[in-house]
Amino acid sequence: MLELRHLRTLAALQETGSVSRAAKRIHLTQSALSHQIKALQDHYGLAIIRPRGQTVELTDAGRHLVALAGKVLEEIQATERNLAKMSERVSGSLRIALECHTCFDWLMPLMDAFRRNWADVELDLVPGFHSDPVKLLEEGGADVVIGSQSQQRRGIVHHPLFRFEILAVLAPDHPLRGKRLLRAADFADVTLITYPVPEDRIDLILNVLKPAGIHPHRRTAELTVAILQLVASRRGIAALPSWGIKNYVDHDYVIARRIGTHGLWSNLYASTLAETASRPYLRDFLATARNTCFATLDGVIPLEEKQTG
Repeated sequence: MLELRHLRTLAALQETGSVSRAAKRIHLTQSALSHQIKALQDHYGLAIIRPRGQTVELTDAGRHLVALAGKVLEEIQATERNLAKMSERVSGSLRIALECHTCFDWLMPLMDAFRRNWADVELDLVPGFHSDPVKLLEEGGADVVIGSQSQQRRGIVHHPLFRFEILAVLAPDHPLRGKRLLRAADFADVTLITYPVPEDRIDLILNVLKPAGIHPHRRTAELTVAILQLVASRRGIAALPSWGIKNYVDHDYVIARRIGTHGLWSNLYASTLAETASRPYLRDFLATARNTCFATLDGVIPLEEKQTG
């Protein structure tokens, strides 16, 4: 009765904590996923999940099955990787350009794992800021671009990684600390601390402040930790991904507030040339990246597939 598709479903439920999000994660309808869970529960005579408001949690039986899923899916990925190496001489390069500075936190361990699995593939980061990072792919300057851009361009595939919320980050004693959420007007008289990128690449400015006619003073810093230090010392406010600041918020180094009633959300993609997307080591890198993100990053949710331009 227990099939591979069930294990993928259970893993997705653990990663997302939601039937609807798990369905998106594995490209099923919500009803199809619910039917799988019901079939498993009927077969074993045990509840696998239980509802908790808008989310679900695994029962003891569910956790046993998820533990099995983790082992089996990891073994399958390793076997597919080895078969790809056996079928052809696998070599090449994987040069990664980053638009999202906070990606370093989860990308570096991922790169270390990749090097162990694909020793014959040259792996490197493309340095510097690039005004049009996707153009690097077209010009041969990079093999993967990790960023938020997903406009249709001929010959480019945008592989979804995840969707995440951007939060306002303040010092614990900031005057705005009493607000449950911040609106555009709250940024009018503050210093906004950002990475050194153009304004049209900053979601808060592009999607919230400019439409409201708000133009705060801006200060830049290269590193996430430097931005957080400036915020903690009351030099200004930042807007950063929720998963990138969790440890600092948990230790009361800074506090975080939602931006707007429904939050400020952004998407993260790994973009490649369509002609290279089928390379086995690139497929393995993308699969490992998704698994790592959903297993380790707080608050990320699935993102729909983007078509090729």
